[in-house]
Amino acid sequence: MALHIADYIVLALYAAVIGSIGLYVSRKQKTTSEYFVANRSIPGWAVAFNLMATLISSGTIVGYPATVYQSGLILLLGVLTLPLVLLVITRWVVPFYRNVVRMSAYEYLGKRFGGAGRTYASAAFLADRVFDVGVTLLTTAIPIKLVTGWDLAWVILLVGGFTVCYTVIGGITAIVWTDVVQGIILVGGGLLILGRLLFAPEVGTIGSVWVEAWRQGRFSLGSFDLSWRSLTDANHTTQWLFILAMAMNWARRYSADQHMVQRYLIATSDKAAQRGTMWNAMACVPIYVLFMMIGAGLFGYYALTDTAAGVVPDMIVPHFIVHHIPPGVVGLLLAAILAASMSSISADMNSVATVLTSDYFARALPRSSDRARLIFGKSMVLLAGIAAAMVAVLLIPGQGTASIMERGTTIAAVLSGGMLG
Repeated sequence: MALHIADYIVLALYAAVIGSIGLYVSRKQKTTSEYFVANRSIPGWAVAFNLMATLISSGTIVGYPATVYQSGLILLLGVLTLPLVLLVITRWVVPFYRNVVRMSAYEYLGKRFGGAGRTYASAAFLADRVFDVGVTLLTTAIPIKLVTGWDLAWVILLVGGFTVCYTVIGGITAIVWTDVVQGIILVGGGLLILGRLLFAPEVGTIGSVWVEAWRQGRFSLGSFDLSWRSLTDANHTTQWLFILAMAMNWARRYSADQHMVQRYLIATSDKAAQRGTMWNAMACVPIYVLFMMIGAGLFGYYALTDTAAGVVPDMIVPHFIVHHIPPGVVGLLLAAILAASMSSISADMNSVATVLTSDYFARALPRSSDRARLIFGKSMVLLAGIAAAMVAVLLIPGQGTASIMERGTTIAAVLSGGMLG
């Protein structure tokens, strides 16, 4: 399927808006404080958008529906632990970091446990974030490849390259204000897909796709077995492990990951940072549920129409966009996927550069000038983008493989589980 001219116009407008924001704010990025923490000048509501956009990526748009399509609502209860975790984070962790560290979350570990603790935690974060950006690039490239026919590797390079450019130029301030725009586009794209499934005339009455999904068990939460086998056998999953793993993942991300801690530091005050963190939870949970409902709806749709033979779950959202969305709207949905991807990638790459600058370069060269650190930080954004693109190529899915989200959750736990401790 080739893109319609209307789709190209929509994508061009999206790129122009995002690029313009990056260029506009780049005039103010003269110091590391401005580039990495915006001189602590961002209002609470924008912090909420930034935290949400950092967490929600194209993996949410493509990966969560794929997981529901394949295995049901096995991630739902784990998602619902997010507000509970953030009650603790908001009360104690957010003000703690704002009063103890300047730029990097791992500055505190250096003070508390010495250089080895700081190095371990920062290295674990760097590995986890580069991997996660790779997942995001892949789940962005898949739908674009299906719609345009472009080579997957070139799509990864194109999306990553554009995101690197405005991240290098505009710093954290550009990321914050582009995230506001991208967050609105992301939610709008999800609602468009939901509406198409809700009013699909080819499958019968309104909402019949979810009736069929319910009938075939796609609203199942999975097994609640609590036995030794359920805890040790990789082929026998239990909901208790999903809940524990995701609760620990939220706790680790919001209490120990630089890309989240950095968002607390950019707020104008402790109260603004705390409000932004809780508002972020109130935004993220409905968005996760929205894309889970899309996954269930897609299962019901294809069960009723029998038009998805041979399509792997990770391809199911792109497949639906290609074959069942009209021209013009396709461009809007691709913009939504790009928005989710680029907002998450830009935040991650900026935080990776912050850690490399603060925890490695500044420690190795304590007498280096602020300008030298700023130049080094910008160059590290480029390096992180290249490394993430290599990860994306290695993760390309095939028949019989687990969904990207399942593989991603497993590898992320291995890479960063020790950091939460």
